[in-house]
Amino acid sequence: MQKISGGITAPKGFLAGGLHCGIRANQDKKDLAMIYSQTPCSAAAVYTQNKVFGAPITVTRNNLADGTAQAMICNSGNANTCNADGVEKAEAMCKMTAEALGLSPKDIIIASTGVIGAVLPLDPIAKGIKSLVPQLTAEGGTLAAEAIMTTDTKAKEEAYIMKIGGKTVTIGAMAKGSGMIHPNMATMLGFLTTDCSISTPMLQKALKLAVDDTFNMVSVDGDTSTNDMVSIMANGMAENPTICKEGPAFDAFLTVIKEICTSMAKKIAGDGEGATKLLECTVSGAPSTALAKSISKSIITSSLVKSALFGADANWGRILCAIGYTEGEFAVDTISVDISSPKGSIHVCENGAGVAFDEKLAKAVLLEEEVHVQVEMNQGNATATAWGCDLTYDYVKINGDYRT
Repeated sequence: MQKISGGITAPKGFLAGGLHCGIRANQDKKDLAMIYSQTPCSAAAVYTQNKVFGAPITVTRNNLADGTAQAMICNSGNANTCNADGVEKAEAMCKMTAEALGLSPKDIIIASTGVIGAVLPLDPIAKGIKSLVPQLTAEGGTLAAEAIMTTDTKAKEEAYIMKIGGKTVTIGAMAKGSGMIHPNMATMLGFLTTDCSISTPMLQKALKLAVDDTFNMVSVDGDTSTNDMVSIMANGMAENPTICKEGPAFDAFLTVIKEICTSMAKKIAGDGEGATKLLECTVSGAPSTALAKSISKSIITSSLVKSALFGADANWGRILCAIGYTEGEFAVDTISVDISSPKGSIHVCENGAGVAFDEKLAKAVLLEEEVHVQVEMNQGNATATAWGCDLTYDYVKINGDYRT
C-alpha cells in the first residue's frame, strides 16, 4: 500500500470536474461536481440513518438497486431535502446527467448538500451540466472536491495504490463535511473510486466494514445530517482477478479502503466548523469493541470536553464524566487516562482517580493542533478510535447565520 498524489481521478478510467453553476450566490464558490467512469462500474453506498433524509438518498438507493453505476452528480448550496418536489428534481438531475453522458438515468449516483427546506432550482443545474461534461478530465478531481464543499475550509481528497493479483490497483476519494456531523452513517458526503475488479456484494461489504470503523467514528457537533452518503464505484480497469469472495485479495482491498477512509475521516474532524484542533480518542482494554466505540464517541462528542480542548484546559474530569454516562456494563476503578500531542504526554488519571501532573506541560500539550486522548480500561482486549474537534465561538457564529 502506498499513498500517491491525487484523488477520485487517480484510478484508471475516471474523469471529473466542478464549476459554479449558480445555486450559490457567491460566484467564487463552485457548486456542481461530476465524476464519470469511461466504463460501467460495480457500485455500492451507505446512507444516513436520520429518519428525515434528502430526496437524493431515495433516488440513489433506487438507482443502485442493480449494483451498478457509471457517473455521479452532486450540487452544493441546497440539500434538496424536505421539498414536495424533491424526488422529481433529483430524478431530473439524473436524467440531465445521463443525457449529457449518453447513459441511462439509472446509471447515476446523485447527492446534494446545503440548506435544508429550500426549493432546488433546476435551470442553473441544467446549464451547469451542459457546461461541465465537456470539461471533465483526468486532472479534474480537485475541482470536483472543491465543488462539494459547503462550510468546509479546504478540499479533502486522497489516493492510494496497492498490488492485487500482480496488478496495480488504485483507490481515490473525496469528501466534504464540516458541520452537522455525528456518528451514525453516514456522517457527511464521501465518494470513492477504484479501478479494482470486484463484485458488487464484496464492494458493499468492504465499504460497510470500512465506514463502521472510520466515518462512523467522527463527530463534530452531535447532529446527524439528512443527506449523508458514502458511495464507491469500481470499474475493473486494473484488470486484476475479480474479487468475488473473502480471502487475501479482499483483505488487501479492505485494508486500503479503511486507510483512505480513516484519513478522510480525520480531515473532516479536523475541519469541523470553527474548529482549531483535531481530537483523537483511543479506548483500549475494553470488554468489547462495541463498548470501546461507544466510550470513544462519548468523549469526542462531549460539549464539555470539546470546550476544555478549545481552552487548552486539562479538565480531565470531563473525560471521566463522558465515560461514566456511556451505556454499558463496565468498571471505572481500573481506568487510566493520558493526554498527548507533539509537545509531550501527561498522565492525568489512574484507577479512576486523579494523579498529580504538570499544569504548564498540560497547557503546552493542549495548545497543539492535534491532541490525542488515550483511555486504558484494563478490562479486556477491544480497542476503538474516534475523531472530533474542539467547540469554539466560531461554531456558533457559523451556524447562527448559516441560512441567511
